[in-house]
Amino acid sequence: MPEDEAGEAGAALLEALFTQAPMGLFITDPELRVVRYNRAAGGPDGFRPEQVLGRTLDQCAPALATPELLALAEQVLAGGETVRSRLVRGRYPDENGQEVSLSLSLFRLSDHNGRVLGLALLAEDVTVRETALGRLRILDRAHQVIGNTLDVTATAQELVEVAVPAFADGIVVDVLEDAVQGRRLQPGQVGPDAVLRRAARRNVDAGPPLIDPGELLALPPHTPYSQSLADLRPRLIADVTGDEPWFAGDPVRARRLSALGVHSLLVLPLTVHNTALGLAVLYRHRRRDPFGPDDLRLAEKLASRTAMSLDRAHAYVRERTIATALQRHLLPAGPPDTSAAETAHLLLPGDHGADWFDVIPLSGARIALTVGTVSGRGIEAAAAMGQLRTAVQTLAAQDLAPDELLTRLDEAAARLAADAAPGPAGREFGQPAASCLYLVYDPVSRRCTAASAGHHPPLVLAPDGSDVALPLRAGPPLGAGGGRGSATAELAEGSLIALYSRGLVDRRDRPSEDGRRALRRILGTPDHDLAQLCDDAAYGLPPDPSADDASLLLARTRVLGEDRVAHWTLPLDPSVVVTARRLAGHQLAAWHLDGLTDSTTLVVSELVTNAIRYGSPPLTLRLLRDRELICEVSDGSSTTPHLRIADETDEGGRGLFLVGQLSRRWGTRFAERGKTIWSAQAYPADDRAG
Repeated sequence: MPEDEAGEAGAALLEALFTQAPMGLFITDPELRVVRYNRAAGGPDGFRPEQVLGRTLDQCAPALATPELLALAEQVLAGGETVRSRLVRGRYPDENGQEVSLSLSLFRLSDHNGRVLGLALLAEDVTVRETALGRLRILDRAHQVIGNTLDVTATAQELVEVAVPAFADGIVVDVLEDAVQGRRLQPGQVGPDAVLRRAARRNVDAGPPLIDPGELLALPPHTPYSQSLADLRPRLIADVTGDEPWFAGDPVRARRLSALGVHSLLVLPLTVHNTALGLAVLYRHRRRDPFGPDDLRLAEKLASRTAMSLDRAHAYVRERTIATALQRHLLPAGPPDTSAAETAHLLLPGDHGADWFDVIPLSGARIALTVGTVSGRGIEAAAAMGQLRTAVQTLAAQDLAPDELLTRLDEAAARLAADAAPGPAGREFGQPAASCLYLVYDPVSRRCTAASAGHHPPLVLAPDGSDVALPLRAGPPLGAGGGRGSATAELAEGSLIALYSRGLVDRRDRPSEDGRRALRRILGTPDHDLAQLCDDAAYGLPPDPSADDASLLLARTRVLGEDRVAHWTLPLDPSVVVTARRLAGHQLAAWHLDGLTDSTTLVVSELVTNAIRYGSPPLTLRLLRDRELICEVSDGSSTTPHLRIADETDEGGRGLFLVGQLSRRWGTRFAERGKTIWSAQAYPADDRAG
């Protein structure tokens, strides 16, 4: 290459280095004044190019201005020794004071005569990497330190030693008194009346503790601490302000947090196998960086290891009353994963009543949402709640319309009341009064249909937070007889449905309508996730602990798009069976579900043949690509199909038997006119549901 071309290439390469290199590159003169730097990497924070050139490193790059760096630079200039990948930590001098970790390489620049021209500095931001390594070091220390004893208090102290000051500025660990005493603990949430013992504490700032280690305490209700023990879910509060809604429920602790200058905290339930053993609360007030999601994940791992050690240090058994234990056992552990809606729930136990709630998957990718309340108290109310919840699930499996289901449930409640066993001295317990709201949502049609038996109507909000009209009247409570109407609305994707119990909105000092309006204001925040909305409801609508249970079931609707639904109307003619098989096969090929072609076409063939032989028009075929492949054949007849076992000599009668053998689930649902026979198949391992 000619010399002039080589020079041009070298100049172009140098220019590219200073305009495109992703890491920081600084060139200084012998006095450490910047003469050139790489602008593509962003440059020093808060400075324009004209403010950088001619300035020393400590003036134009405050994050680099550590005594260690300046000493290194002087050393390299004086001795010419190259420094490679030296880790330097600093902070930006802004109000946030964000910590930064840099990997620095320095080498001296000299001309061919050996005259020192200056210094080259390569800076790579490795803050993320170093932060991750720091978390790994904390976890490694936790594995070494936590769990060396079978003593509850010692284990709590081990967590304190790992967390402070490496991870937090302060920590308190409270353990359930039953765990300290070696009593058995109940799986599930811990109620507001639980007694805890302060097992350990530490703070980087010396000062008298609010509660001394060894003292007993009870957590005030409706705070992040009590809520974490109530639903066994951690809380990250990244920005503690002076007007937190839960401060009013715990003024003593609120004043202490304000006095310390706490700006961020983590609340972590210590749980093993859905059993709470205590609570750890970590604070930051000296270090400027607030806790973030990555910190929450690390804290959860520390809490998990601590909880496992605590679990080994004691035996657990039920510590709540039999009635509370029964009620919690009968309620769902968590919402099912469905394509129809995202769901979350809140349950605040009270001194009266027994609430239940359910999210029940139905055929056709639909879901049922239900909330109910049984009046009374004690084991009788909890047992009645369990019976009615089971009855709702059984009736829901029959794919009944909401109003018809409540009519059947009303009959079941009346029978349960009639069959109630006599109590002591011949006193009749009777079946407690109960209410129920039952709602069905279809993600294909986006239609929502609800019916009520003496229960508050649902709140339905559009994605923008505006109200959606669902004119539903509350019919008579369960067991009272009478009819119950239903109401229907078409919902946009992302709409919010809220089912709630009387205890959430009714208080002695607040009319029910005021509570409903307050709940409406809380839920009208479209950017909050469902878990946050449940917390907001707990903080903003704290029920009276001596009153009824308070429950809230939230669902944010989804839509099964047109690309996941195939629908055909077919003539009621035997020759159409071949057409139906071909249509189904082509659709499965389009969905890349070739592994289900043989079984699905056989199911389609049997169901369509059955509809042609015994049904009436109109005949439709529908395929749904949901969490499982759903095949539905509908016709205008209301005749109920029956599965029978054919004899070896029979020429027919095996259609529904074959459908049942090929399906994970199958069934029949009835509409105002006609019926639908459906089949659900699991996806093979080598096919994707999309």
